[in-house]
Amino acid sequence: MAPYLLGLRLDGRRVLVVGGGRVAQRRIPALLDAGASVVLVSPSATPALDDLIADGRVTWERRPYQVGDCDGAWLVHACTSRREVNAAIAAEAEAKRIWCVRADDKEASAAWTPASGRVGEIGVAITAGGDPRRAAGIRDEVVNALRDGTVDARRHRGKPVGVALVGGGPGDPGLITVRGRQLLAQADVVVADRLAPRALLDELPPDVELIDAAKIPYGRYLAQERINELLVEHARQGKFVVRLKGGDPFVFGRGGEEMIACARAGIPVTVVPGVTSAVAVPAAAGVPVTHRGVSQEFHVISVHVAPDDPKSTVDWPGLARSKGTLVLLMGVERIAEIADALVRYGRSPETPVMVVQDGTLPTQRALAATLATVAERVTATGVRPPAIVIVGDVVRVGQEIEMVRVERIP
Repeated sequence: MAPYLLGLRLDGRRVLVVGGGRVAQRRIPALLDAGASVVLVSPSATPALDDLIADGRVTWERRPYQVGDCDGAWLVHACTSRREVNAAIAAEAEAKRIWCVRADDKEASAAWTPASGRVGEIGVAITAGGDPRRAAGIRDEVVNALRDGTVDARRHRGKPVGVALVGGGPGDPGLITVRGRQLLAQADVVVADRLAPRALLDELPPDVELIDAAKIPYGRYLAQERINELLVEHARQGKFVVRLKGGDPFVFGRGGEEMIACARAGIPVTVVPGVTSAVAVPAAAGVPVTHRGVSQEFHVISVHVAPDDPKSTVDWPGLARSKGTLVLLMGVERIAEIADALVRYGRSPETPVMVVQDGTLPTQRALAATLATVAERVTATGVRPPAIVIVGDVVRVGQEIEMVRVERIP
């Protein structure tokens, strides 16, 4: 017979757990989250349960099970390692008309504990015929679908309002945050950057309005002021607007300007941080931006103007004197001027450099050079934006890591 599923509201109700091993360790936290008053009967308990007991969240009776322990309980979990003890606990609970879950025998158990999960106010419980592994696998799939918006989140009565500034990450669509994907699935309007993960846009329902806010270097360009106006206009029409940006909205993403524009118009704004390419792309290329004994600092610089341009606010002499890692964004087309400035202000011409194009994407490629050779190599190999330039001795660390990897391949 199929079980009849219920959502038990255990707030303040006594729940007896007999046995202090790994099964109890898994079940007790969920019972506490439901507000149950948990009594643990067991001669011993795992270290994880010790912490809950020390916090006063669990009442521990440090002894074996005794007849009468089920008195006053609304629910009983028989989790001991001895079958005959679990049978005795279940028999007492049955006689007193108390639901009992036996951890050792699903067929003899009056109730099953489902594999459960929660996303916001939505609770998911899967039994799968009493098979815990299968139930957990199905539960994980359902929960993940709820989290990333694969299950239709737009039918939710409490859909978000206003504007969400969502960081889409460095390019790989799998690197957007769970929260970012949730909000994208609920959008009525999506205003997308050129560097936002474009693969995610193919998943949008056909009724979602997609606005291309691409800013192509030396090409088509949608002014920031117009982007701000579009966000406000659509939000004022009662639509939920997602501004999908590459990387993080507040790391050279002009998210602050968009937030100010919305705030001035009285539009509520949700900010979802993203994985910035300044850290993610070097990591994808195997280069740590910091490394013990090599670099304990790193600097992220936008090089949208050359070092000698009057509009530049970057302290190039200070960066050249620094021993930290330099991560340069929008610097490929000015790499010759950058290398010359760093060498002129004190960095060694032999300082290692790596340039990574299309970081985290299937088309990713990287070239290694030095400050003395990087401009020539970039030109010769045809590296183009979007690309990240990494300057510093951490590049050698990345090369060492790659050598170790190659040596370990049979």
